[in-house]
Amino acid sequence: MQKMRSLFLVVFGILSCSLSWAQQDAQYTQYMYNTMVINPAYAGSRGVFSINALHRSQWVGLDGAPTTQTINLHSPVSERVGLGLSIVNDEIGNGTNKDTYFDAVFSYTIPAADKGKLSFGLNAGGHFLDVDFTKLQNYRPELVNGITSIDRKFSPNIGAGVYYHSENYYLGLSVPNFLETEHFDNSGEGSSYLATERMHIYLITGYVYELNNRTKIKPAILLKAVRGAPLQADISMSFLFNEKFTLGAAYRWDAALSAMLGFQLSEQLALGLAYDKETTDLGATQFNDGSFELFVRYELKTRHKKILSPRFF
Repeated sequence: MQKMRSLFLVVFGILSCSLSWAQQDAQYTQYMYNTMVINPAYAGSRGVFSINALHRSQWVGLDGAPTTQTINLHSPVSERVGLGLSIVNDEIGNGTNKDTYFDAVFSYTIPAADKGKLSFGLNAGGHFLDVDFTKLQNYRPELVNGITSIDRKFSPNIGAGVYYHSENYYLGLSVPNFLETEHFDNSGEGSSYLATERMHIYLITGYVYELNNRTKIKPAILLKAVRGAPLQADISMSFLFNEKFTLGAAYRWDAALSAMLGFQLSEQLALGLAYDKETTDLGATQFNDGSFELFVRYELKTRHKKILSPRFF
């Protein structure tokens, strides 16, 4: 019973923090292979029709821990225009809190200096929120102060981004959601908002160095800023061997250490795996076995790019 109570308090604490202060976007370790989810200007930048799927299980072993699934597809439709579709499903507390995001994505690319390309992107769509407090373990109504659950509440979404890339370098700045929707409005008792969709700002950059004709190395950085939460910094280093095998490590500032593996199984199919180990007090608990990600990408030739070649970003 003590163990169950501890798990309930952890899950409820996680939920309360996300609802009360800054409901964070889903966390990704392999964001560099899932870039369109955080920056719409990435759509079509690979020059081929690309289908990407990712599953993340966070804090494995902790009952009610977050899980995330994403699927996105994008392609160039002309020399300068790219289109895409992104769907993200995020869940915490064994179904207590479910978020489903879907966005249509548009990008426009112009030539830039040093044989680079500069893309501008827009995404527009919506978000469904489900909150069912009765699914909490050892549910006690007094803990949620009489607030009722939410059944598929819809909120609109619009975002934008800019993305520069060349053969060896990329830099992107984006805000996937400009609209800050507030939930749990007890209008009869004055304003009382426990959940707010916060605006997230992402900065990503990376550079590919060719060590020799078989090995490339890529340092990369992601910065994520959101009001009500600490600045997040992800610093990674990845190696690409023979255009087939990727090995990397990452550090999420004051949060986690990560290991990444990637396999280019064929010209069209790529697979990525990642493991995070928390460096916080939560990572030292016996109920937390770390976080796992699985990423799959499948690509098809288009009239804009007849030959598929593995790319490091």
